[in-house]
Amino acid sequence: MPLIKFINADNSVSEINAESGTSLMQAAVDNNIDGILAECGGACSCATCHCYIEPEWFTKSGEISDVEKDMLECVLEPKNTSRLSCQVQITNEMDGIEIRIPDSQY
Repeated sequence: MPLIKFINADNSVSEINAESGTSLMQAAVDNNIDGILAECGGACSCATCHCYIEPEWFTKSGEISDVEKDMLECVLEPKNTSRLSCQVQITNEMDGIEIRIPDSQY
């Protein structure tokens, strides 16, 4: 199971192991990671699971769909490495990936 590092806005780190095939959002929710609200439950319709993939890991996060691109226009402080964690499926290649959580989802 790949190791996922969630980095909060205060730079505190929570490390979890998650099954490949699980979304980053589900892994965060299952492990009580603060800052990933996931109000829509992973339907890509609320953007409250916004996160930043560290640049060196971004290419491993998969393609961004048009629906996700549209939802990312609704987030506070988007960056080039913004993703909705509900749309990122964990793979074995992501072992050690670092995910930054924004200061706020609203």
